[in-house]
Amino acid sequence: MVSRHCFTAFGKGATIPCTLCLVAKHHSNAVSAIIMLIEYKVISSLIEQLLATSLWEALAVLFGIAYLLLAMREHIWCWYAAFLGTAISIYVFWDASLLMESALNVYYVIMAVYGWYQWRHGGKAHSQLAISRWPLHYHGLAITGVLVVAGCSGYLLSANTDAAWPYLDSFTTWGAVLTTYMVARKILENWLYWLVIDSVSIVLYIDRELYLYALLFVAYLVIAVFGFLAWRRHLAGQPVGELAPQQ
Repeated sequence: MVSRHCFTAFGKGATIPCTLCLVAKHHSNAVSAIIMLIEYKVISSLIEQLLATSLWEALAVLFGIAYLLLAMREHIWCWYAAFLGTAISIYVFWDASLLMESALNVYYVIMAVYGWYQWRHGGKAHSQLAISRWPLHYHGLAITGVLVVAGCSGYLLSANTDAAWPYLDSFTTWGAVLTTYMVARKILENWLYWLVIDSVSIVLYIDRELYLYALLFVAYLVIAVFGFLAWRRHLAGQPVGELAPQQ
């Protein structure tokens, strides 16, 4: 039955069913059905990925979250979490035949050691490293370098492999390499770089139906926001002599 609200008056007392209302109602039902189908697909994929997650993968994820939470608080233990998580990831990615991802985590292991040393002895007179900012031209050089290298590796991937989204994948990889160094040097803007890199990563993971990783990176985005705010507050309270730009 058509509701009396779905009639249009033509002249005195003349009413006909509003075709637009019927079409809108049908369209709304179709959209609802599509949304339900997508939700079912996403939830089913999440459950499948959770069930397929090994103990080593779960540990790597937990250590990754612990690393970010500790780094947000400038706690030196973040580098222990980073070392353990990335060391496990080397094995996980190698076992999955993702050799480049495995090699990238070798770099992260090295940077975990470097970051620990820098945070403890990288300041003036080998003291603890203070938070600092990069001047604008540093960021210009860094971003340009990442884009150039990502463009080159993206071209090589697209020409020689069947990699999905080779340019975006290269951008997130090389961006993460740079930003991990920025964390090790306690550069405030590292958190802003992570916001961009993690956002692009979410798009890539959703496209490949890796919804569990996409959800994880949403959590990373939230941590990055709080990390930036926490480091900025700490930077504002540092002595003036500690605010010089770090190389």
